[in-house]
Amino acid sequence: MLTITRKLEFDAGHRIPDHHSQCRNLHGHRYVLHITLEGNPLEKEGDAGNGMVLDFSEVKRLAEIHLVSHWDHAFLVYEKDTPVRQFLDSLPNHKTVVFDRVPTVENMARVAFDTLREVYEGFFGNALVLKSVRIYETPNCWAEVTADSLA
Repeated sequence: MLTITRKLEFDAGHRIPDHHSQCRNLHGHRYVLHITLEGNPLEKEGDAGNGMVLDFSEVKRLAEIHLVSHWDHAFLVYEKDTPVRQFLDSLPNHKTVVFDRVPTVENMARVAFDTLREVYEGFFGNALVLKSVRIYETPNCWAEVTADSLA
């Protein structure tokens, strides 16, 4: 078994309503997402995926469809953050994603892991394992969820 990692980026806004500093204000980040998968490289002569765990373009395509396209250029809001939800609802055609938890980078990493685990392992069964999802909120701050931490 070996691991591969694909990096994707997206922009999104959020706020941490109970924070005691600047993060309680509406703001945004350029998030960087690392998806690490584990599997055995395909050994099938003549197949386009020969020698690969999974083609990086397929890793990206699935992440884009099931996660990134939903969060990119959206405002991620906690369902109980009533004033902000009301404000966002007043904006015609605004892209808003409602979270059942405060949209900290830690919670975003957990939601991303749960979403992508279902996608990659669902499509490829036991042949592929989602080992980790890491989301950078800034170049110096990130959260990571690993399959081992959930065991």
